[in-house]
Amino acid sequence: MRLSVVSAPVAASASSPMDPERLYREHVASLYRYALRLCGDPELAADVVQETFMRLVRRPPRDLAPRAWLFQVATNLAREWGRTGARRERLLRVAPVDALLADAPPAPDADVLAREAHATVHAALAGLSERDRTILLMREEGFTHAEIAAAVGTTPKSVGTLIARALTKLAALLAPTREAR
Repeated sequence: MRLSVVSAPVAASASSPMDPERLYREHVASLYRYALRLCGDPELAADVVQETFMRLVRRPPRDLAPRAWLFQVATNLAREWGRTGARRERLLRVAPVDALLADAPPAPDADVLAREAHATVHAALAGLSERDRTILLMREEGFTHAEIAAAVGTTPKSVGTLIARALTKLAALLAPTREAR
């Protein structure tokens, strides 16, 4: 993954919570992982991350929750771009396992098993509603309930219930796979 920040005049100072360069350094890796998990396409994920930071440079958010804003913009971009017909087919393809792993490649048989497991989980996630999928992926990235609530448009108190329901739905989608083993 090769992403870079475009230098542009920004009203924020280096110590400002909206400093694009600092936010890029702090969040680019987790934002890319999130976008990749959300869309399943490494190139599209890189495009989503790049456009997210371009929007940050052009029009920084007014609130003081830039991390939640970045992930909300990335979520919206992934949804928007994922709705086109040509992109839909590419989104359903499984991302290469080595794009998701930072360690050395696994043994060939482990690689096959990992690809199968990834495809199974990716298919199960695709079977969830966009809201449930977003909630689970943001939870996986370590977001607080308040940040998730801001991104999906609900209250922080309801996020725990929404996560539990989404996990139940995901488990139900994965259950036939477990029984087949």
